[in-house]
Amino acid sequence: MYKDVVYQVFTRLFGNVNTTNKPWGTIKENGVGKFSDFTPKALKEIKNLGVTYIWYTGVPHHALINDYTDNGISNDFPEVVKGRAGSPYAVKDYYNVNPDLADNPDKRLNEFKALIKRTHKAGLKLIIDIVPNHVARNYEGSSTPKGLEPFGAADDTSVEYARDNNFYYIPGEEFQTPEWRDGYLPLAGEKSALEGKFVENPARWTGNGSRLAKPDFNDWYETVKINYGVRPDGSYDFDVLPVEYENKSYSEHYSFWANKSVPSSWVKFKDIALYWLKMGVDGFRYDMAEMVPVEFWSYMNSHIKMENADAFLMAEVYNPNEYRNFIKKGKMDYLYDKVEMYDSLKHIMQGHGWTDHIPVVKKGTEDIEHHLLHFLENHDEQRIASPDFAGDAERGKPAMVVSATMTTAPLMVYFGQEVGEPAAEHAGFGSPTRTSIFDYIGVPHFQRWVNNKKFDGGQLSEKEAALRDFYQRLLNLTISSKALMGEYQDIHFYNREHTEFYNHHVLSYVRWKDDEKLIVISNFHAFDWFGFDLTLPNDVVQNWGLSDGEHTIEDRLYGGQKALNVEHGVAKVRIDVNPLESFIFQLI
Repeated sequence: MYKDVVYQVFTRLFGNVNTTNKPWGTIKENGVGKFSDFTPKALKEIKNLGVTYIWYTGVPHHALINDYTDNGISNDFPEVVKGRAGSPYAVKDYYNVNPDLADNPDKRLNEFKALIKRTHKAGLKLIIDIVPNHVARNYEGSSTPKGLEPFGAADDTSVEYARDNNFYYIPGEEFQTPEWRDGYLPLAGEKSALEGKFVENPARWTGNGSRLAKPDFNDWYETVKINYGVRPDGSYDFDVLPVEYENKSYSEHYSFWANKSVPSSWVKFKDIALYWLKMGVDGFRYDMAEMVPVEFWSYMNSHIKMENADAFLMAEVYNPNEYRNFIKKGKMDYLYDKVEMYDSLKHIMQGHGWTDHIPVVKKGTEDIEHHLLHFLENHDEQRIASPDFAGDAERGKPAMVVSATMTTAPLMVYFGQEVGEPAAEHAGFGSPTRTSIFDYIGVPHFQRWVNNKKFDGGQLSEKEAALRDFYQRLLNLTISSKALMGEYQDIHFYNREHTEFYNHHVLSYVRWKDDEKLIVISNFHAFDWFGFDLTLPNDVVQNWGLSDGEHTIEDRLYGGQKALNVEHGVAKVRIDVNPLESFIFQLI
């Protein structure tokens, strides 16, 4: 068993080679990537980077501003779409895919099926998004299979709440668009034939929980909240899992729900997940999972695991107090480790924090650490190279080593991270520092790797190519090391106390399993190098069975050997570590 590495790609941006980058540009002006851009060559290069899963972000058909009426697809209304390309988290039809991504929109689902086959043929697995908390304000579900109903089709709209309604309603009130502010207007003020024609009567609750018929500009006004059988007062209209189910298997969870009546929305999302699994999708990333009751996740995930026990299920959960609940009762495989590890690493990368905090964070979650997926970038977070984060992609290197090697959990990398993409473009809706998820735009640094769809890095600068080489070395080590799925011991605090010149900018620990023994050292300081005699305490020496004398260690990242000297049960090795440099030494 080895670690997994998830490579998140924003599907419509991946293969786009258009460099116009006009704010609020149309699909014709700024271009868009396609499923077909994931050629065998592109997929091979992704796999060779050290990746095991691709997360194709933005695949389900979501609301967008482009005319596909000739393909039998209804247009969307600008006042309930963010940007031109639209949010991938405002899904309009869960049984089909984004027509922007197809060379022939009439055959878009077949094109995605072909991508699934190419992905698997390349030796990769794939996941897509499911957004359980909300759907597009203009949800239609026009591709819903015969015998099933789209969300809301059978709702009683005369009441605020009914258990088997899919939405919450505001009877007697019509939806009104927010008051636009901060200079914002849909489509930057461009006139549209659909402007002012969106009608929702009665109004429905907004995705983030707003119960106003006229939500605020900062609400998720383009979405409506799904009803999971949670009454407006917060009480539950479904069976609650007994406490002992924290320690029961997914098959026992499946049996628990087998003869119970559950809300309509539960069944609909279960059917959606099984539909994609049967098509060949290998798992899902769940958006804002903590906004949905954990009992639903028990029901949903147990059904998925009964269909495919190896399905990869990862979720966006930001409340550390709920981590264990969603893992144990919700049967999640992996949760974002944002509030603990990511936030701590970001603070240090920005030059504020001490590495002393990192082992403390790890210890606080050691009982669930395998389930806490690590990352430094994703579509919601600032790019490392952006001025508001670290201003230099190089500052991410030690944090990437720690994210990849400190625990047994999977690692996630966002496309373009490996070449230092800074997300400097003003795309339209939103602002720079994050690659836009709302508009048609290019991703300049990444486009230099795409190199007119040769996918060979031919236009990368020397610095960008070196950064990608670092990622490739680290990620391939990550997915091939037994030790990273084995034992861990902190040596940082021992060296802080006993080693001269070792300090709070440096972090060190050891990992081992069977005959593979690793020593990891990272320097987070952006300008200073440090030299010291790193010490392995007696208990590590004993665990590793090291005899007195000289042993050889070799750096798994860039090569080079050093002597580890053991005397009276204490091991020392001279370390000179440059700014932002890391070593992963293996005992040979």
